[in-house]
Amino acid sequence: MIALAPNVILAESTYRVVALRQNDRTTPIVFAAVSDPDAAGLVETLARPGGNTTGFTSADYGMSAKFVELLKDIAPNLSRAAVLYEPINVRGLAQLAAMQAVAPSFRSELIPVGLRNVGDTERALTAFARTPNGGLIVTRLTESIMHRDLIIGLNARYKLSAVYPLRLFATAGGLISHRDDVVEENRRAASYVDRILKGEKPAVLPVQAPVKYELVINLKTARTLGIETPATVLVRADEVTE
Repeated sequence: MIALAPNVILAESTYRVVALRQNDRTTPIVFAAVSDPDAAGLVETLARPGGNTTGFTSADYGMSAKFVELLKDIAPNLSRAAVLYEPINVRGLAQLAAMQAVAPSFRSELIPVGLRNVGDTERALTAFARTPNGGLIVTRLTESIMHRDLIIGLNARYKLSAVYPLRLFATAGGLISHRDDVVEENRRAASYVDRILKGEKPAVLPVQAPVKYELVINLKTARTLGIETPATVLVRADEVTE
C-alpha cells in the first residue's frame, strides 16, 4: 500500500495503524477505531498529533470499567466475573486493569482467564462455572473476535450472564454488548481524509473521541438464561434484538 504512494491512507484498528506507521512516517494516515493512540505511540498528544497520523479514537481503555457496571445492572446478584483477555496483549492488560480498579466498588471479584490457548480457556471457564453467582466479561481484542463462536457457545452451555465488547457478539447470541459506534467513526474519518486532500496536515488535526456509544441487548438470550432484563437497562438500549 505504501509503495503505491497514496496521498492519504485510511486505516481501522490499532494494530493496522501501528504496522503502517512503523513503515511510513511521511504519508498522512487517518485512523478509526484505535484505542488510546497516544499510549500506542501513534501521536504526540491527542490535541496536537505532531506526526503523520491522526483520526478518531474508539473508547479508551478506561471505558472497560463500564462492563463491570453493566454486568451488575443486568444481574445484580452476581459477585464474581471471569474476564477473558490476552495476557501478552497490552490492550488486554489495560482493559483488565481498568475493570479491576472499579470492581471493589461493585462488590465484584474478577477472575482473569487467558484467551491464548482455546483448550485452556475452555477448561478455565468450565471450572469457573461450577461456582454459582458468576458472570462473564469479554475484552475487546482481535483474539476474542476470532474465538467469538466458542465464547458464546461456552456462555450458553454454562448459562453465564455476559457483557461483550462488540455488537456482533450480541447479534450472534451474546447477552449484551457495549461499545462506541465504529460506523460513525469511519464516517467522521472521511472528513479528515477530505481536509488532508485539500492541504491540511495531520500533525495539527486533533484526535477526536467517540460521540456515540451503542448498547445492544439480545432478549432471546436473556430468556434462555432465565434473566428478566431490568427496565432501567432496556430503556438505555440502542437496539433490542431477538
